Amino acid sequence: MTEHTTQWWFNHRTGEVEEGPQSLGSDRDGPYASREEAQRAPEIARERARRWAAEEEGEES
Repeated sequence: MTEHTTQWWFNHRTGEVEEGPQSLGSDRDGPYASREEAQRAPEIARERARRWAAEEEGEES
């Protein structure tokens, strides 16, 4: 028997959290394990972008 786990998505066009993929893939980020994590999607994306920029900067040195 398989367990159904809900996935959450953040729609960056509307700013809303969606239960399951409801909108176009180009309009959403995810999946996330919880509603709370999906609500943090913009913050998570900024953190990742900062980390990647720092890594790239270190590679150029």
